Amino acid sequence: MIPADVPQNAPGRAVRPATRGVRGSVLYDQQTTIKTRVSLSGTGVHSGKSVSVHFSPADADTGVVFYLLADGGVTEIRALHSAVGSTDLSTVLGDPAGAHVATVEHLMATLLGLGIDNIAIEIDGSEVPILDGSAALFVDAFEQAGIERLAARRRYIRVVKPVRIESGGSWAEFRPHEGTRFEIEIDFDSPAIGRQSMAIELDPERFRDLARARTFGFMKDVERLWAAGFALGSSLENSVVIGDDHRIINMEGLRYPDEFVRHKTLDAMGDLALAGARFIGCFRSYRGGHKLNAAALRRLLADSSAYQIVETSRRERSRAAEMSAVAGPLHAPSVR
Repeated sequence: MIPADVPQNAPGRAVRPATRGVRGSVLYDQQTTIKTRVSLSGTGVHSGKSVSVHFSPADADTGVVFYLLADGGVTEIRALHSAVGSTDLSTVLGDPAGAHVATVEHLMATLLGLGIDNIAIEIDGSEVPILDGSAALFVDAFEQAGIERLAARRRYIRVVKPVRIESGGSWAEFRPHEGTRFEIEIDFDSPAIGRQSMAIELDPERFRDLARARTFGFMKDVERLWAAGFALGSSLENSVVIGDDHRIINMEGLRYPDEFVRHKTLDAMGDLALAGARFIGCFRSYRGGHKLNAAALRRLLADSSAYQIVETSRRERSRAAEMSAVAGPLHAPSVR
């Protein structure tokens, strides 16, 4: 993107049945997939190359799996934090110098936001298309395909104690919370952005609104990014661009007054979707980005005392639900 991780200043249609957490997040009882195959095509924001991506239903306990089609072969890349190869300006799965899929964050955020657990993704290039710079067209595609409930129960990563990481004037942390909550704050030099914050309890309805926030960057950075091989597919059709005079260059302006922090929240959702399961807890960050999001997730999952793997269970005589700790792997390969 041009880029979502630009420097910042130093010193928010469920598939039933589901349980709504006390704070408003939807906690689904069962795993899901899409009902039918659906495809999208576009351009990679960094590579500038045309790419097509095809989404197909997958069995329970598959997780999210990319199938990279290149040179007459197929490379499987699982969408997990352990597969992250780079976080420079976007999140890259695989080997950046070899088989990889870049800029997965908007797609991954959509899967998390709509509650899709299992999906097979065929892609004929090394970067997910940027589309309009937001996640809105991914939402449209998956709603066109439909979401199907599977028999297998869904498992969650429940945060049971605070975990925090700091880097310079930036920080990120997970805290216990009854639901899935994001609290994101950004702070940029440019008066076009300034300091913005957002707090959101994640559910599909809230995500649909958030999904329209676009990636953004600064005109002053374009030549440097091009020289480094980034942002070759960026344009005013897929990015909000801030000029040297701190004005929005796009003729249509912003979709929301706080579109910048909304997009940073979208990015955080996509990066944390690589945990292998949705988390129950609150993720907070100040001046964050892909690198800090990934580091915070690694820190959480490296401390087995900081989380439990749980699933929902219903009592026989009431509609109330509770979370039960379980032993065993997540529906995606194991957390580690």
